[in-house]
Amino acid sequence: MSDVAERALRIVGRTGAPRYFHLLWDDDLDELRDVLIAVRDRRSEVVSVWYELYTLHFGAHRALSEAEFRGIFEPALLRNKEHLLHKDFDAYTRDILKLGEELAEHHVPLQEIIASLHLFEEAAQSVFPQDPPPTTAVYTKFDKLSHIRIILLVDSYSRSQWAAANTRIHALELEAKLLPPEERSHFHGLIGKSQSMRQLYARIEAAGHARSTVLIVGESGTGKELVARAIHECGAATNAPFIALNCAALPKDLIESELFGYRKGAFSGANVEYLGLFRAAEGGTLFLDEITEMHPDTQSKLLRAIQERRVRPIGATQETPVNVRVIASTNRDPQQAIAERQLRQDLYYRLQGSVIRIPPLRERSEDLPLLTQHFIDLFNERKTRLLPVVGIEENAANAINAYGWPGNVRELSNAIESAFTFGTKSNIQFRDLPGEIGGKVEQNHSRSTGNDSASIGTFAEAEREIIERALEMARGNKLRAAQMLKISRKRLYAKIEKYGLVS
Repeated sequence: MSDVAERALRIVGRTGAPRYFHLLWDDDLDELRDVLIAVRDRRSEVVSVWYELYTLHFGAHRALSEAEFRGIFEPALLRNKEHLLHKDFDAYTRDILKLGEELAEHHVPLQEIIASLHLFEEAAQSVFPQDPPPTTAVYTKFDKLSHIRIILLVDSYSRSQWAAANTRIHALELEAKLLPPEERSHFHGLIGKSQSMRQLYARIEAAGHARSTVLIVGESGTGKELVARAIHECGAATNAPFIALNCAALPKDLIESELFGYRKGAFSGANVEYLGLFRAAEGGTLFLDEITEMHPDTQSKLLRAIQERRVRPIGATQETPVNVRVIASTNRDPQQAIAERQLRQDLYYRLQGSVIRIPPLRERSEDLPLLTQHFIDLFNERKTRLLPVVGIEENAANAINAYGWPGNVRELSNAIESAFTFGTKSNIQFRDLPGEIGGKVEQNHSRSTGNDSASIGTFAEAEREIIERALEMARGNKLRAAQMLKISRKRLYAKIEKYGLVS
């Protein structure tokens, strides 16, 4: 019988799926018992090796000091190994979730946490029993346990970070409400202190309190949905629903059934009743993005629903009353859209009483520094980097200010996110920006002059630094340093000579 067949028979012999994230059974914990006991009893030794590896990999950029590292992980190892030995996986889960919250409070980057957990596996294996040595199956199950730990920690860390971010956002909104209108720079997720933006904030506030139907006009990327949400938040009751539909994403027939709902049996495949978005948004706001992409026949039915405050689901004989504010948007000029029969004139007349126009980014360039810093702060929260971004160098800022931004705020957001992804410094560099903003100019200049010493120097400096750290941690023991670096002693000697390090 093949190994695969034997394994399949063993799996079939168990009842149900694995209990723990579909990765482990209770008897897997039994098989790990000797390993878990060894890690628990020799946890101080494990943490010492673990911290050594942690320091080697992260160096001066590490988030935790040795005292913090030991204070967090040594007690945690004792607790969670005890929970596993007693097969109390609920207690183990609670403990790991609490650990994730603690690491978030210490501002340890998520990337550093995940990498450190892999280093823990290496450190833990240094104390595994050797008489007899663990089987391959034990190593595999220990690896699955590590995956479970990562799942729990990432979940806990992410929820903690988002909770903290949301708390800060609500605090900013509360602070913004206390400011006079002429001093606002933040408003319900919108960023800008230019005169045109402050006028926009005033119109949003007025439209929110009026509870009337609104048409938002703005180029792609200006933030039409953000404006719609801001109107909703200014005028709706707490917890009132906000539902958005992109009209360009759905065909005519599907839009109608999404908007108005349908009865069971109304058409082939309608096996249950569907309420539709109008009734789902009851008491709140329905935002219809890019309304000029909606078929004129559907626009006619939409107009009737707005005027009558009633909808008729497909297949129904009676209309249903609805209490919903409709906000529509378009990236087209409304008059041109009417002339091209993309927007019904009667629907526009119903909407034009409350038209809000969003200025394109090129018309409010004074907001660029504020928006740039906002996206730097946002991506520092959302993304994991060895070095957080603290600012932007002058050449990069000048390129951002000089660019026309045809894609508006969305394009600026994408540019800063790209700089986070591809940059390595704590400041956004000119070369980190997408090519159309100016990055390609410098790249082409470097290629034409053959000046690539910067990238080589950066690699050499990083290699020298990590070798120096290894030698320092090994207290000059070259064999130990070579083992830590996972290179031969001969190669280590060559690197020492290459970089002129003290031997």
